[in-house]
Amino acid sequence: MRNEDIDVLVIGAGAAGAALSWSLTEKGAKVVCLEQGGWIDPSTFPSLKSDYETQLTREGDFNLSPNFRNRKEDYPVTTHGKNPPFVMMFNAVGGSTIHWQGIFPRFHPSDFKVKTLDGVADDWPISYWDLEPYYDLNDKMLGVSGLAGDPANPPRSKRQTPPLPLGKMGHTLVKGFEKLGWHWWVNDHGIISEPYNGRSPCMLHGKCIFGCPMGAKASTDRTYWPLAMEKGAEIRTWSRVKEVTISKKGRAKGAIYYDKNGNIQEIKAKVVVVCCNGIGTPRLLLNSKSNLFPDGLGNSSGLVGKNFMTHPTHFINGIFEESMDSHFGPMGSPLFSQEFYETDDNRGFKRGYMLLGERTFGPLFQAQDIPWGSTHHAEFGKIFPHQVGLTVVADDLPEETNTVTLDDEELDSDGIAAAKVTYSLSENSKKMLDHAVEKSTEVLMVAGAKDVIVPPPTNLAHLMGTARMGTNEKNSVVDKDNKVHSVSNLFVVDGSSFTTGAGVNPTSTIMALALRAADKIWEKRSDWK
Repeated sequence: MRNEDIDVLVIGAGAAGAALSWSLTEKGAKVVCLEQGGWIDPSTFPSLKSDYETQLTREGDFNLSPNFRNRKEDYPVTTHGKNPPFVMMFNAVGGSTIHWQGIFPRFHPSDFKVKTLDGVADDWPISYWDLEPYYDLNDKMLGVSGLAGDPANPPRSKRQTPPLPLGKMGHTLVKGFEKLGWHWWVNDHGIISEPYNGRSPCMLHGKCIFGCPMGAKASTDRTYWPLAMEKGAEIRTWSRVKEVTISKKGRAKGAIYYDKNGNIQEIKAKVVVVCCNGIGTPRLLLNSKSNLFPDGLGNSSGLVGKNFMTHPTHFINGIFEESMDSHFGPMGSPLFSQEFYETDDNRGFKRGYMLLGERTFGPLFQAQDIPWGSTHHAEFGKIFPHQVGLTVVADDLPEETNTVTLDDEELDSDGIAAAKVTYSLSENSKKMLDHAVEKSTEVLMVAGAKDVIVPPPTNLAHLMGTARMGTNEKNSVVDKDNKVHSVSNLFVVDGSSFTTGAGVNPTSTIMALALRAADKIWEKRSDWK
């Protein structure tokens, strides 16, 4: 496609970029996507190799963190603050859905109205009901395994395929939840349990975050992108965007990018959409400086890069006498509990969290903290295969002091300033995590655990909030349709647009927002020039 023919330039080929590109192309728009990575050949996935767990080490080129992988298409992310996060992302066609576990919950209606309901943070300018038809469309496009009828959430359409099996570890957790009378339900997964739209079902391979070679997991390189390309969408791989360009009138013109050979290229389009995740998006906007935007593109409010949210978490393991099967099956979560999801002021914190029944890694990962020596095998035998895990997904309320900025001392392989993430847990999050540890320990012990291991808290790889959605330029970067307030044809569509982070995994909401944004962009096509 020639540059002069492009209607919409999309930057980033992950969850949001893929869904949005498909939707716009389906409507008739001419779409080009710039992706700084390439296509990943499924035959190269570590999940096909017996040493797949070595990818969790610093040497693995499929490591979860770009700081350890150090692929050419990666960029460094320095981390700072009292609780510097472990940053996880992947640069490729499909983005982080290549690594994704496929856990697919939706936000609650209350997550969009936390200021109104609980007096904290800010309300979104849209509601759950605005997104509901797009949640349903996205489920249909990907194929979701699960079971409708969860009493903790609004009714939803029948799941496309039945739920994935609970396994022994899942049934063990159910026993604990049932004894305590707590809510639990089988998880929705972007992993099909039966054939769907030409894709093979899950074979319980059990190494999902190391790539799904059979295509059961709904990574966007296997779902949205083939459909978008069939309709004419173009992906230019190995294209690292240096900056989004702006006209003298303050409209987005396109982008300047480095191609695979390191040569500078320019591309122009009528509309530009940034879909680079909660770290990559503010990095690009802040690097896109001009006379009109000396502090970064769309940053008139000073909020680009502020209010970074992740999901504070604990990985809590119960040790049982009998053998468990936690290291088998999809490396996601067979079930969850939202017993403590909504605000209860008696707990001493606002909002809440979800508990995920978490399958574990294999023996190498579980052996790493056991000292070598004559007792190593005996100590290892006490925990493997005897663990049942619970993961806490805590609602991380936005704080302006948690930021993504530019780190001019670190550069990527094309000389562009790296991202610098500064993050500290709020007092609200600390109290929430303490409560979650107490309740997780309780359910594991009631389920029959003889011991519970509580490692230090960490952060899940959910990158949100740094180009937040709101009602005006003073409190946000984008409006209710994901349009940057100060640039009429520039949109930000990814987790960075989240006003609040909720207590659930964000991918289904990112994709629903992308489908909605595509409709809003198309509705204003008469304004394209």
